[in-house]
Amino acid sequence: GKEVKKLKQSDIKDESEYDGFSLLSDNRSKSADLSQPTYPYTIEIEFEILFKYLYSAPDFFLYRDDEVSTQSLIYSINYPDELKPRYKLYKVENPTIEKLPEGRSKMMWKFENIVPEKFEKYSPDFEKSVPNVCVSPVEFEFGGYLGRMDTWKDFGLWQAKLNEGRGLLPEETKQRVKELTREARSREDRVRLLYEYLQNKTRYVSIQLGIGGLQPFEARTVDETGYGDCKALSNYMVALLQEVNIKGYYTTIKAGAGESEVDPNFPSDQANHVIVAVPNESDTLWLECTSQTNPFGWMGKFTDDRYAMMVTDQGGVLVKTPSHPAERNVQLREAEVFLDGLGNAKAKVKTRYHGLQYENDGLNFVINKQHDEQKKWIQNTTQIPSFDIEKFSMKDSKEKIPSAEVGVELILNRLATVSGKRIFLTPNLMNRSTYIPEKLEKRNTPIVLRMPYIDQDIVRYNLPEEIYPEFIPEAITLRSRFGEYESSFKVDQGTLIYTRKLKMNKGEFPPDSYNELIDFYKSINKADHVKMVFMNKT
Repeated sequence: GKEVKKLKQSDIKDESEYDGFSLLSDNRSKSADLSQPTYPYTIEIEFEILFKYLYSAPDFFLYRDDEVSTQSLIYSINYPDELKPRYKLYKVENPTIEKLPEGRSKMMWKFENIVPEKFEKYSPDFEKSVPNVCVSPVEFEFGGYLGRMDTWKDFGLWQAKLNEGRGLLPEETKQRVKELTREARSREDRVRLLYEYLQNKTRYVSIQLGIGGLQPFEARTVDETGYGDCKALSNYMVALLQEVNIKGYYTTIKAGAGESEVDPNFPSDQANHVIVAVPNESDTLWLECTSQTNPFGWMGKFTDDRYAMMVTDQGGVLVKTPSHPAERNVQLREAEVFLDGLGNAKAKVKTRYHGLQYENDGLNFVINKQHDEQKKWIQNTTQIPSFDIEKFSMKDSKEKIPSAEVGVELILNRLATVSGKRIFLTPNLMNRSTYIPEKLEKRNTPIVLRMPYIDQDIVRYNLPEEIYPEFIPEAITLRSRFGEYESSFKVDQGTLIYTRKLKMNKGEFPPDSYNELIDFYKSINKADHVKMVFMNKT
């Protein structure tokens, strides 16, 4: 309880809040070094945020670190009665509300002696794990633009107001766009041609000034400079489509693999990105406008399977981006291995990556890079203890469900272990599972598996004439609510054919099934490391 230090103004840094990718931003933050030489110690902080414009308030989380406890905490919002904000609570009681002079009120939450729950792997979104309060206005004003956000419709009308008059293009570009699409056979072909035109003409640059975080540059500016952020490039794409009488919709979304979902029942600014949606008969074409290499119409891990707000002339409409079932996210590997009597081998391996697996370890970016970076990717992702690359190739197929093919020829010294006349070989060449979830005394949160996928391996070993099998493992089949696993071994006329298939399901599972998940992974690990034993005739 003794005060050991009090911060002076000179101890507090006031810095530009650079996000790591914006070219320019006017956001700022204050920070201080609060470390002390002895433990434990208590930090007491009081701060107030004043908003020039009422658009949003910072979300409140009871804790963000599961190793820091809280003795006392107060979160309050002071507001005029006519602008009472909405709020959404998770594991938090309703606030106390205090009437203040001059038609104002204050809502307040108090917390005492908070010990955080430990964060658990495979947990639901952070907002569904940690007690929190989300606050948002009903009526608001930002940068001179008045609006409401108690419904998605009204919030979308406000965004449409921000975009108004920003879709004008130079006459020269209008003519070029019409000429480019003149001979296109279908609506989808016209959209594809314009999307590729956008990719070839522009690049992504983030500039966050004023209300630049919400209002796009004019399409004419993007056309002249050749750059813009997600808002500017999406607005430009909508303008290009408009010139050939195709309606594209500016669509705000919360992007990022592993990002929490937008709550459809709490209209508010939950987005951090903008894409374009183009209705196409009974389907919708989705356009990621910030990438020069993204396949046309592809929504990968960054923006797939989540809510987004489509900005229409009638207001905001909540839509869902495409999800990808396991049968679409397939990794298919075929390998031909030539083994000699000393345990050394050469291998030709061809792996096809489909759907979300097209993005494995950044493959979708690497496939457009130079030879050296591609080789480094293969070296870093090939799960064989020791190998040398003789040659390799990468092929990209940018369909709406994209795929990539990686071919590689390897030298595998000491692939098998020789002990006297016996040769020990692990048939699973390069897809051996080693991960086992951490053991817990008690699991508190549901288990969430976010990506369904299928891995299939077929490895053909060409065996030397002088060896024959002494031990062939039985076929293995595993079934659980989390997925399915099969592997088999077949020896015939100097060859061993090893097949493996793993299908993982997507879903939310009860906390008490966690030990079952551990057992499933343990069983996969054991199956993946099964050895065959051969004898040498000589």
